[in-house]
Amino acid sequence: MTKLPTTNVFHADEASFGRVNDQDLPYMFRSTRLAQLIRGLFLSLRAVTCITLTGCATELPPARIPNMESLPDGPVASLYWTQPQRIVGLRNFDVIFPSRTIDPGDQFLPLAQDAGDYSDLTYQVDDKIFSLEQYLDTYDTGGLLVVDGDKIRLEQYRLGHSQTSRWVSYSIAKSVTSLLIGAAIHDGYIGSVDEPITAYLPQLKGSAYDRASIRNVLQMSSGVAWNEDYSDADSDVAQAGSLNGVALFNYLRELPGVADPGTRFNYNTAETHLAGQLLRAAIGNNASSYLSARIWQPFMEHKGSWLLDSGVETGGCCLNATLRDYARIGLFALNDGVLPDGTRVLPEGWIAASTSPSAAYPGYGYLWWLGEDTFSAVGIFGQIIWIDPANEIVIVTQSAWPTPVGREMSQHRGALIQALAKRTIENRR
Repeated sequence: MTKLPTTNVFHADEASFGRVNDQDLPYMFRSTRLAQLIRGLFLSLRAVTCITLTGCATELPPARIPNMESLPDGPVASLYWTQPQRIVGLRNFDVIFPSRTIDPGDQFLPLAQDAGDYSDLTYQVDDKIFSLEQYLDTYDTGGLLVVDGDKIRLEQYRLGHSQTSRWVSYSIAKSVTSLLIGAAIHDGYIGSVDEPITAYLPQLKGSAYDRASIRNVLQMSSGVAWNEDYSDADSDVAQAGSLNGVALFNYLRELPGVADPGTRFNYNTAETHLAGQLLRAAIGNNASSYLSARIWQPFMEHKGSWLLDSGVETGGCCLNATLRDYARIGLFALNDGVLPDGTRVLPEGWIAASTSPSAAYPGYGYLWWLGEDTFSAVGIFGQIIWIDPANEIVIVTQSAWPTPVGREMSQHRGALIQALAKRTIENRR
C-alpha cells in the first residue's frame, strides 16, 4: 500500500459528493467577537418555552470534561484546540458548550446488524492505492458507518467514541434546518418556499431582503451583499458572523443588494442563521423541541442536543448525535420524510426539491451539497452524511481532522466513500 501523505490545508474539493470550502467554518469559531460570544453563552441561558405539542427541552450547562487535556485559558474556540483536545472535545461538545437536549421517544427506526466483507477494501487517489485502515488511522476517524437499506454493513468506532457517545455535526445542522423548514411547510406553519422571507421576519422589511424568497435563502442566493473572507478583519463574517436575533437583523438590514435573487450563489454564514430564525418565527417554538417532536421521537434511538447562542439554537451549526442517529437522518431524507408507520413529516417530493441543483450553483440545493446522483450534509473536521438514493446507501463519518478543511483529506474521503458504496453493492450478490 502507498503511505498516506501528511495533510496540508487547501480549499476543499469534496470530490464526488459536492463541494465544501473554507467558507463552511461555523461562525462561533471564527468571529473576532469570540470571547464575548462564549461568555454570553455561559451567562445568557434562558428558560425554554414549553408548548403542549412538544413539551420542554432541557438546556445542558457547560462543564469541565474529566480527564481531558486542559483547555487553553479563556473561551477558546474548537477551531483552535490542539489535536488531543479536539479528539476528546468533538465527542463532548455539548458538555463544553451550552446546548439544548433533543429527546428521543419510546420507538426508533431499527437497524439490523448484517456485516459485509470490507476486510480487503482499497481506494485510489492520484494513481496510488490506499487501504481502509490507512484512512481511518491517518485522518482521525472517530466513527464510520455504512447502512444498506435498513442493514448495518460496516460500523467502526475509534478515538474513544462509542455507540452511545455523541459527536458534533458542525454544518450538518444546516441540512437538518432544511428538513425542519420542510416539516413546517407540511404542518402549515409556512406557506411555501416561494414566499418572501420578510413575511415571517418583518424585521427585514425595507431592506434588500424584500426581494428574497425563502427558496433564495435556502440556496444561499438572496442577492444580498456578503463578504465571507476570514482573512479580512473588516469582512461581514468577521463583523457579524457570530450575530443572532436582533443584532443579526440590524446588521443584515444595512446590506445592499448586488444581484437579482436566485442568480448568484454566495456562501453566507448569516443566511444559515436566518433560516433558523425563520423556522423559530414560523413555528413559535425552539428548534430542538420541534426536531424532537417531528423527527427525533419517532425515528432516533439516542438523546441528541443542539448548540445554543444567546438561548436559541444556531440554525447553521452544531447538532450532537450518535453515529447511528446521524445515519438515521440520512435514512429519513432517503425516505422523503416518511416515518416507519407511514406518517409523512415532509411534503411529498420535498427531498427531491431540496436536492435539485439551484439555478445559481448546481452543486447546492436547500442547504444540501449535491453530487452526481447523490447528496450530502457536510461539516468541517471531516463530518459527513452521504446519501445514495438509487442504491439506498447511507455512509457516515465522524472525524477529528487536524484542520477544518483540506483538499487532500476531502479527496481521500471522497474516494473511500465511492469504494465503500461499490463494495456494499457487490456484497449483495
